Amino acid sequence: MTKRVVVVEDNELNLKLFCDLLRVHGFETEPVRDAREAVARARAFVPDLIITDIQLPHMSGLELIGRLKLDAKLRHIPIMAVTAYVGREDEERIRAAGANAYVTKPISVVRFVEEVRALLPRQAEETADAALAG
Repeated sequence: MTKRVVVVEDNELNLKLFCDLLRVHGFETEPVRDAREAVARARAFVPDLIITDIQLPHMSGLELIGRLKLDAKLRHIPIMAVTAYVGREDEERIRAAGANAYVTKPISVVRFVEEVRALLPRQAEETADAALAG
């Protein structure tokens, strides 16, 4: 079964890059440009993973993570934060907000995919099985 990922990113190029990378690796994506819509879109899409930028207009990624963790339907979904912040205190603050993984920009494509697969290990196994079978 295809894993579903909501990607919250206001930068159009980054949003396209993240979604394209995920699709190439067998994920179904739901791009969200405005964090104010993210909770409702995630509730409708029912993702297996949520990826969010931290620096967003209107609502920070930290605030979005907090809202996702307060929602009974979404709180169990792992969250991967993607940000230009690189300090140790930044990572600690992002993880304390509820992010399960943290990737810095500019992203390493390999690291990005590794982090996604680490959060969704069954997807990696299914992809490997399909590659062996096909």
